[in-house]
Amino acid sequence: MALTKNEMVQQVQDKTGLTRKESMAGIDGLFKIIKDELSHGKPVKISGFGKWTVLKKKARKGRNPQTGKEMTISARKVVTFKPSNVLRNAVND
Repeated sequence: MALTKNEMVQQVQDKTGLTRKESMAGIDGLFKIIKDELSHGKPVKISGFGKWTVLKKKARKGRNPQTGKEMTISARKVVTFKPSNVLRNAVND
């Protein structure tokens, strides 16, 4: 099961002694900063955690898996995440 935003707020509240409202404001602020930077095409790096980057994918030909009919997949931007070695080692231990 995934960690939800409410569970994050609760953990921040428990570990820092902040109120629920302060914890929610901190998490919302962090998410807004990350979203704003990525929407401007800037990478976001958190030391010891990882790095988010925005990649531009070109339009390409694809195939509808249900019908087999060829189609064009439009150009788009995607967000990628590369974990730091610290995070990778923590997950693998």
